[in-house]
Amino acid sequence: MALLTALPLAAARELGRAYGVELVELSPLSLGSVNSNFRAVAADGRVLFARLYEEQGPVGARAELELLHALARAGSKVAEPLARTGELPLHAGKPFALFPWLEGEILCLGRVSADACRRVGSALARVHLASDGLPKLGPGRFGPPEMLARLERVERETALAELLVEVRRARELYGRFAPARDPSLPSGIVHGDLFRDNVLWKNGDILALLDFESAFHGPFVYDLCVTIAAWCYRDAFDVAQARAMVEGYTAVRPLTAAERVAVPVEGALGCLRFVTSRITDFELRAAPGSPPIRDFRRFLARLDAITRGALAPAFAAP
Repeated sequence: MALLTALPLAAARELGRAYGVELVELSPLSLGSVNSNFRAVAADGRVLFARLYEEQGPVGARAELELLHALARAGSKVAEPLARTGELPLHAGKPFALFPWLEGEILCLGRVSADACRRVGSALARVHLASDGLPKLGPGRFGPPEMLARLERVERETALAELLVEVRRARELYGRFAPARDPSLPSGIVHGDLFRDNVLWKNGDILALLDFESAFHGPFVYDLCVTIAAWCYRDAFDVAQARAMVEGYTAVRPLTAAERVAVPVEGALGCLRFVTSRITDFELRAAPGSPPIRDFRRFLARLDAITRGALAPAFAAP
């Protein structure tokens, strides 16, 4: 949770002009783990959210921004970026974007209710339904091939015996579940990372879904499983909350029989994605003797629960 790239106000002012905005204030924000984020103030008094994309190059960042414009036109609740004139501006080779500053709140785990899960499910389904009218995205950066490559790199480079055991187990699980995917499942735009910190609330309703940086073309039920794993798990799955999320989803977009059958496979692959990224992005970066900010073992526990059928009651056909 740190500022990764410094952005002087003078440089930000030049970048802001691509969006027709004269920036007069800029403050770094200690949020997010992938990008550098800032609170900005324009000369006309508007408060804005500014972002430097640390991992995505211009092609990926441009695709995300265009996706957000399209989703907003389709009626999805998203933080629509400011329109720009000309090319996407860069600072230190990194794309820069401006968004409206949205005054809302993020729910802590203790405030997640069945009603909140139902609303999240409905909002996710509306994103999926918008796929029909939007350009097809690519497969993304977090599919099984990319994640297996990460694990192979960890296996080559780490000498931590306990971690190697878990890495090898994750690789074996990919070998089990990836070939079992049903390629005919309904697919389209998936968020891929709709955790609690990517949903902004106001007065008990969703204000905006945030951070579509991980969006890709994939199975809708994968996205629903990832979201349930993010919202409806403590020391075990809260089946009532998971059922409420599925109900909210299916009220907008009904699931097919094949999607319900695919839950153990897609849910396991969703968990493996976060097992892998938490190993490479947090476990390996933790200071010696300190626990990682995000523990990959929590997603291994979710995976085990899913494969034991913990979500079957939530996805049972009505």
